[in-house]
Amino acid sequence: MPRVLVISLNYRTAEMTLRSAQAALRALQGLEAELVIVDNASGDGSYEKMKAALAAEGWARGAPIRLIGSDHNGGFGAGNNIGIQAGWSDGSRPDYVYLLNSDAFPAPGAIRALVAHLEAHPEAGLAGSYLHGEDGEAHMTAFRFPSIASEFEGAARFGPVSRLLRRKAVPMPVPAGTQRVDWLAGASLMIRQAVLAEIGLFDETFFLYFEETELCHRAARAGHQTHYVRGSEVMHIGSVSTGMKRWTRIPTFWLDSRWHYFSKTHGRSYAVLATLSHACGGLLWRLRRVIQRKPAADPAHFLRDLISHDLRALFRPAARRAVPAGTGGAEANAERL
Repeated sequence: MPRVLVISLNYRTAEMTLRSAQAALRALQGLEAELVIVDNASGDGSYEKMKAALAAEGWARGAPIRLIGSDHNGGFGAGNNIGIQAGWSDGSRPDYVYLLNSDAFPAPGAIRALVAHLEAHPEAGLAGSYLHGEDGEAHMTAFRFPSIASEFEGAARFGPVSRLLRRKAVPMPVPAGTQRVDWLAGASLMIRQAVLAEIGLFDETFFLYFEETELCHRAARAGHQTHYVRGSEVMHIGSVSTGMKRWTRIPTFWLDSRWHYFSKTHGRSYAVLATLSHACGGLLWRLRRVIQRKPAADPAHFLRDLISHDLRALFRPAARRAVPAGTGGAEANAERL
């Protein structure tokens, strides 16, 4: 039976993380699995709360659960890397690593469906779930890789442009069935341990956002597909620990991650063209806003912040790569020129 290591990353959502862990334990019944909760330096007593809960008799019914406290918050990828590197409790490695957001709740058969799919499809290195909100509405979690064309389409928000570039737009319509995609959101994502051993773990240069995109891109370059598995169902609240829905100004870490993604995967020249493409699309959107009196759709000063950030980034030394050991060589760390 394949072994599954479940990793739940907590940041100041102790109670919700524990509820998510309980849902995961129910979904793991019948599987050979262990669960690792990583507290990402919450600093609000989360670690102590979870430690006390896990120590309570009968909480997990003897299930193999470990709690790890990180001494610093390195972001989503770094926190999950801590769990991945912890491995199995006996020091060995599992067959699959399953990443589960602290605000995600797998249905009873969700994890088993991902295992079964990867067992049946050796060409797939990663597999993710169908996610829906508390209201039952499907979430967009399947995507195409970002590109120069997608930057223009996303910024322009113009029907004729979107129809022309519909095969380049990053968000995909929610798939009706299981299919291959470019990348998936990491809220419920299973990865072959063998793939991680080959290509490396999450690039810790990313603090938040684009880390799953880059990992799936790295896997694709190494010949491993990413599959959306419709039969794996997970309820996801979304943005609880990040506060994304409340952004009034675009965070620097998002701008850093976007620039790092494009420059690492395609080179700095491509990253510059992607920003220029976004600026052109953004100017078209601004013109439409003036003419049609449309409300603002971006955080305040977004276009100005994007351009000024990327101009500074262009003349900075390239970011030092931070893909932990266990990679397949230079591929994980190399910036494309």
